[in-house]
Amino acid sequence: MRIYTKTGDTGETGLLGGGRVRKDHGRVAAYGDVDETNAAIGVARSVEPQDFETALLERIQRDLFAIGGQLAAPDPVKVAKALAKAAIDGARVAVLERAIDAAEAGLPPLQSFVLPGGSAKAAALHLARTVCRRAERSVVALSHSDTIQPVIIQYLNRLSDLLFTLARRANAQAGQGDVAW
Repeated sequence: MRIYTKTGDTGETGLLGGGRVRKDHGRVAAYGDVDETNAAIGVARSVEPQDFETALLERIQRDLFAIGGQLAAPDPVKVAKALAKAAIDGARVAVLERAIDAAEAGLPPLQSFVLPGGSAKAAALHLARTVCRRAERSVVALSHSDTIQPVIIQYLNRLSDLLFTLARRANAQAGQGDVAW
């Protein structure tokens, strides 16, 4: 099978379960922004120290892949079997909350806004956080016209908080404090 199909050459793309939409459709923007978040986390994982929260970040990447699949399927009933293992639920949001609490445990309390940056790992995590916020905005925008599972928005909201906290922790582990605004 070739990677190129030429079916998108007219500016349309196929959706999971059937149907075609323009490539600038809100649904495509939403799952594209989630995919970009996933890639940004992949970049953050590749930056030293590579063993920093590897299992957590990889699990999040798998969750984001599942979320992208759900967003790419306007009629999940048609692809229920394929999406069954990709279900994101409140338990996955709770995992993020516990990870935030654990990462925050050894950090000094926030006294001001923090400028993104510091160590290379922290900077990559901050970038992933901002991409995640864009994905969240795209999914919220899509939810005004299409039915979106609310847990997807909750997951992305919590994920951006986690990425911020992990960036702070990466700086602390690198011996760099946060740069206050």
